[in-house]
Amino acid sequence: MTDKDRLLDAAISHVPFDGWSEATLTAAAQDCDMTEAQARAIFPRGALDLALAYHRWGDGQMVDRLNAADLDEMRFRDRIAAGVRYRLEVADKELVRKGMAFFALPQNAGDGAAALWTTCGLIWETLGDSSTDLNWYTKRATLSAVYSSVVLFWLGDDSEGNEATWAFLDRRIDDVMQIEKIKGQARGSALYKAFMSGPGKILDTIRAPGAPNPQYPGRWTPEDPSGDSE
Repeated sequence: MTDKDRLLDAAISHVPFDGWSEATLTAAAQDCDMTEAQARAIFPRGALDLALAYHRWGDGQMVDRLNAADLDEMRFRDRIAAGVRYRLEVADKELVRKGMAFFALPQNAGDGAAALWTTCGLIWETLGDSSTDLNWYTKRATLSAVYSSVVLFWLGDDSEGNEATWAFLDRRIDDVMQIEKIKGQARGSALYKAFMSGPGKILDTIRAPGAPNPQYPGRWTPEDPSGDSE
């Protein structure tokens, strides 16, 4: 176990009392016989990096479960739902509740939003999504809205085995599927085709981060030491 893992494990027992805070980081360092300087070398931004480390740990557990699961017989909407469920099943409600309060602070909101976006992106990517156009954004934005609402419901759910949460998740996924159905019908309309052949063509230029735009002449990457365009 790395020092980072040790610190995170030690911090988890303090979060219910002190939240994701500097006090938690200090207490965790003492539990691990580390100085505060050593702890801050591992988590330079203190409580923020500590909270993000816990979130990334949960993401990793979710990805492992998705990769190990037999999803072949599932509809794709059920695979998405499984990803959200797996993510919540590896999380601790009290730690997440403290995290929601922590990331609601203005100075932490940007990192919290990025963590949510990353989680939803990992679900899509683990399930094989390879989109690089506008769909890359719309899929993650839609799932982020679903995931956020399900987390809030889950935090207040005291049903046996969180069954009420899983039923709520299914309803939210069904709502998204209805939106996708409407979008699909709209794409076949004359109005949509006229729009996409005119002002809507600008949407074709949107690319996922890191995806090359074929309309641009070239790009430089660190793997190309000469700096020549491709």
